[in-house]
Amino acid sequence: MRVRFGSIIKVNAGLAALLLLAGCRGGPPRAPGIGEAYVGPAVLNVRGDIPMESKTAATVKHGERLEILQRRRKFLKVRTAGGAEGWVSENQLLSSADMTRLNELAERAAKMPAQGVATSFGDLNVHTQPNAHAPSFVVIRNGEKFTVLAHLMAPRTDPRRTALIPPAPKRAPAKKPERDSKYPSVPMPKPPGPPADWLALSKTGLPAGDTSETEEAKPLPTDNWSLVRTSSGQTGWVLTRRLFMAIPDEVAQYAEGHRIVSYFPLGWVEDGGQKKDIWLWTTISSSGEAYDFDSFRVFVWSLKRHRYETAYIEKNLKGYAPVLLKQVDYGRTGPSRRAAAPAQYPGFSICEEKRDGQRRRREYAVLTNVVRFAGEYPCEAAAPLEIAQASAAEEPAAPAGRPAPREGLAQRFRKKVKALTRRWFGG
Repeated sequence: MRVRFGSIIKVNAGLAALLLLAGCRGGPPRAPGIGEAYVGPAVLNVRGDIPMESKTAATVKHGERLEILQRRRKFLKVRTAGGAEGWVSENQLLSSADMTRLNELAERAAKMPAQGVATSFGDLNVHTQPNAHAPSFVVIRNGEKFTVLAHLMAPRTDPRRTALIPPAPKRAPAKKPERDSKYPSVPMPKPPGPPADWLALSKTGLPAGDTSETEEAKPLPTDNWSLVRTSSGQTGWVLTRRLFMAIPDEVAQYAEGHRIVSYFPLGWVEDGGQKKDIWLWTTISSSGEAYDFDSFRVFVWSLKRHRYETAYIEKNLKGYAPVLLKQVDYGRTGPSRRAAAPAQYPGFSICEEKRDGQRRRREYAVLTNVVRFAGEYPCEAAAPLEIAQASAAEEPAAPAGRPAPREGLAQRFRKKVKALTRRWFGG
């Protein structure tokens, strides 16, 4: 009996130790997630509390998934993949739909022809959308070069975002049981008709053409954005006014105050052992236009004057990106005025809108220091560049298997009060 009693004590002590150890390991229960989001900026600090001076609980990078735990105004409490919890601003987070659109844009941009190389005098933020309030997920440093792909005019408005937290499921209100009334219901009277002089009453008393009482709709301000690809392959939007096309200064000096939209080398000539490129550029004289450029120009190096001179120029047109470099078929006419068989020459093509509104792609051949028109055909239809923004009604689906949110203490108290009121007063 002594041995058996001692063994029982040892077993009970072991069970108690295991239970105590399990309780220590478990700790407080983790709060359930109410949604998910992805980090928008390149680096984001998750703070221990909402105030900016709070200590940093964790540091996360662009594209990392976060679990949303709680909302306070425009701040969200999140949990990182490593288990750290803290607060971030909702404006710095992206939904899964936003990440999908950003990845689709990067895949499309990888196939787009480059329209030149640019640089910036100062750090340049690359945004996920053509909007200054959209998250910036990478920073181009001062003097760093990057590729320009396209341009876009976008309204200066707050971006409409996809909701990060799914809405609580709506519950149908409980139907009240119908009670038999002792008195018959009285039919509603018909609504009164309009007065006999309703036409005279509807007049404003203003003379024809006077719109002093109506406010004219003011157009929204717009910004010019450029789609760029960084040296590391990341694609996003930057403000066009912050970048400078990296064409050599000996050519850029002829811009005459116009903004250089794109530029391309078409070949080169040798002068005194130095190679001098033949340049094509497109420029625009004013901002806010629906088209991309209104002039293009070809510069060649003069072996006689040892400087750049204009070989070809066209102005006052409506041109659309992209400008394409290609081999162009062109037949030259000999001394006998007979056209020779077409041969291929280095050249380019631009998409120009005609007076009838039709867009035609015009090809030009570069014959050393001479540019010749080689033909035209309809422009290819290009898909819109602007990222599809979420409508206000677009909301994320609830994560699969997520339990319904629990009612708070205040909600339960209000329900009990309503139940007691119905019981006592029959309401």
